[in-house]
Amino acid sequence: METPIIPLVTEEQKQAEETWRKSIPAQVFLNYFFAINYHIQQGDDALGGLQHLPFFRAHQAELVEADEQAIAKLLHACWSTEYALRATAELGDEDYLRNALHWTFPQAYHTIMAGLQAFLYTAGVRSNNPSLIRREVGRLVVRNAYPRPVSFYAAGTYGDFSIHRLPLAGYKAGLHIAGKEIDAQAQIGQFLRTTRKMKAQWTRQQVQANPNTALRSQKTGKVLDKWTASHWQQITWRLGYTTVFDLLGRLQISQTSREIERYVEAEIDFKLFHQSLLNIVSYLNGIHETYVAKAMGLERYQKMVAELPKHLQHSFVEERLHSRIEPILLDQEPTMRVAA
Repeated sequence: METPIIPLVTEEQKQAEETWRKSIPAQVFLNYFFAINYHIQQGDDALGGLQHLPFFRAHQAELVEADEQAIAKLLHACWSTEYALRATAELGDEDYLRNALHWTFPQAYHTIMAGLQAFLYTAGVRSNNPSLIRREVGRLVVRNAYPRPVSFYAAGTYGDFSIHRLPLAGYKAGLHIAGKEIDAQAQIGQFLRTTRKMKAQWTRQQVQANPNTALRSQKTGKVLDKWTASHWQQITWRLGYTTVFDLLGRLQISQTSREIERYVEAEIDFKLFHQSLLNIVSYLNGIHETYVAKAMGLERYQKMVAELPKHLQHSFVEERLHSRIEPILLDQEPTMRVAA
């Protein structure tokens, strides 16, 4: 009788390896958002020092009643979306959270964008145009309107990107959850570079698809297929700055796309993913709410919160008002760190 050959790798091991391989894109995505949250938590010294920023101290606006109504409408949209995001995280087990990605990804994005629009409204930027909003908030990040933990950004032309305010961003990013600040900054740096690269490629596609803007060969006059570094430099101005808000824009994944299914089918820690998203949402919404409260005046903001719809009464909105906004505007020490 022949001696049976025992395979070195079993079918179960092959299946496990295949599952792990398929999960890598989703794991990397989780790593990125966990890293942003980790970096926020590590740098959250007195709420990141918002009250010490010259831009914040100088922020003011002349708002009439119609303006306040417009701001309230934006904040209600922001808070109702955050309410829905929190309800999903609180009610869901692992399987539920896995399938909830279809709506929690866009919810996290839209709650932050609505809060951002409320802040921009007080800064004189009153538009629904996503490109204009991204450009304006990019400028504000560079001008130090945001606390240190989210003031990082990428600039530069394709193939020559530079990362700012993340001194450890040049290190190689690993495939594991960040356990140290060097890991978090390396992963955020990689996220900034890949996002800016995608943005540059998309911009090139848009420019070249338009006969009026397309770059052409000086010899033949035909639309260029191959680009050199100098060609990329000609569209760099269109990119603006790449900030945390562009990274959050990556959450806008179509429900019908194959990409979202890759995340749903992956074997990752979905509870950790949702907790990271919630912490980022709470932190950024708190910043924007504080700017709005300063522009409106604390008393008027408190009145708006007191008159919220029933589902938002005595909720995270009021908690952030008491623990973060009031202490800053009354020049007291904030009573707690970032809360989910």
